[in-house]
Amino acid sequence: MESLERFHQSRAVTEDFSSRTLAAISSVFGRLYYVSSLKDEGSGRYEHDGLTSLYPPSAVQEALSHCHEELFSRILETPMKDQESDLRACLDSAGDKYWDLIENWRENRDFRNMCPEGLPDYLDDLFCSNMGALLAIFSSRKPN
Repeated sequence: MESLERFHQSRAVTEDFSSRTLAAISSVFGRLYYVSSLKDEGSGRYEHDGLTSLYPPSAVQEALSHCHEELFSRILETPMKDQESDLRACLDSAGDKYWDLIENWRENRDFRNMCPEGLPDYLDDLFCSNMGALLAIFSSRKPN
């Protein structure tokens, strides 16, 4: 019975988060970036004050982890041409910092933080390879 309750709580958190927060972000990369930014690198826990004020912390952790993995998987299942368009839409939201963000990600590979924990290494490698290729494409188009 307890696991069914946890399932329903996690599902409620996922639906709330998806419909209220993620729906406002137009690109899948933007959503992935946002969800990954909620994760504290030190503790490995997701921090979202709004959700934790409404739902049990365990349900919030489970739901945000699930959202993180789903968004990550969705990107990996997307053809590279569509990934390029979606990443461009995400980066366009950076405004004046567009080129700075591209160069920072290329140099520091901070985009690795978008990889969820607990997935096979080959998925992280594929994501990072794709990001490296996409960022190289964008950099090659930088105006002088």
